[in-house]
Formats: sequence, structure tokens, C-alpha cells
Amino acid sequence: MVYIMFIFLLGLVLGLAAVASNPSPYFAALGLVAVAGMGCGVLVGHGGSFLSLILFLIYLGGMLVVFAYSAALAAEPYPEGWGSWPVLGVMMAYVLGVCVAAGLFWGGWYEGAWVSADEFAEFSVFRGDIGGVALMYSAGGGVLVMGAWVLLLTLLVVLELTRGLSRGALRAV
Repeated sequence: MVYIMFIFLLGLVLGLAAVASNPSPYFAALGLVAVAGMGCGVLVGHGGSFLSLILFLIYLGGMLVVFAYSAALAAEPYPEGWGSWPVLGVMMAYVLGVCVAAGLFWGGWYEGAWVSADEFAEFSVFRGDIGGVALMYSAGGGVLVMGAWVLLLTLLVVLELTRGLSRGALRAV
């Protein structure tokens, strides 16, 4: 299990370096999907299977919308990929920065990080991630409703901004 978590964390760091190197939107969207998959794999390894599933589905739905908008706005005939020298150089600089930071902080901080959320409570009724979801809905209900309202308002603003000259998406029938 430690080797699988190591592969997920390595894929997460390399995927973040690939997204941060900022190639064309096509490759950036692919990198973000890979990073989301690796991050959800890390969550599953730590005992958050339900949270990982919900995060992956919501994140991929949002990424499809962002990818559609960015691909429509920045359609390049010859997109610059990860294999080109400028993008590869920036990506290697990010990976080198991560290695330097890991070398500076390499003293025992990772020893307790491999324990899942379910190993601390032996006689618990809830799993670690299900209890967190219940707490989010009970204690954070107001923030959840406010977040849904902000998302609806953002959708209406985007529809109004992209309505064109004569007709819009929010016109009276």
C-alpha cells in the first residue's frame, strides 16, 4: 500500500508540474484530469472513498465545462505540447523546485502521514469521510446554501455576458 501511495503522490506532483508549465489548454485540461485522479487516489488510500468519488465526479464535471470554454476561446492550429523545449524546460524547473523543497524539509514529517482516517477510532460508527460529509451538511449548511447561490449567480452572469447583440439566454418568452 505504501508503494501505491508513493506512485499516487509522485503522479500528483508531476501532474501539478505539467499543469503549471502552462501548455495549450488541451494539454492543461488533460493534466488537470490526471491530477484529479491522482489526488482522489491519495484520498482513497487514506480512507476517504466516498469523498474521493464525489470530488472526482464534481471536479470532472467542472473540468469539462472549463475545457469546453478554453478550447473554444483559444483554438490553436498547432498547440504547444509538453514535448516542446520551452514547456519541458519550465516543467523540469518546477520538478527541480519540488525536489529542493523536499530536500530542505526531509526530516520526519512524513511518518504519520501514511495512516488512514479509520485507524484512529476502533469502535467508531462512522467512517472518516462519511462523518465529515455529515458535519458539512449539519454545521456548514448555511455556507453550502450560500455557495450554491453564488454558483447560480455566476451562471446567470455568464449567460448574460455571452448573450450577443439582439437576443439573450435570459429573454422573456
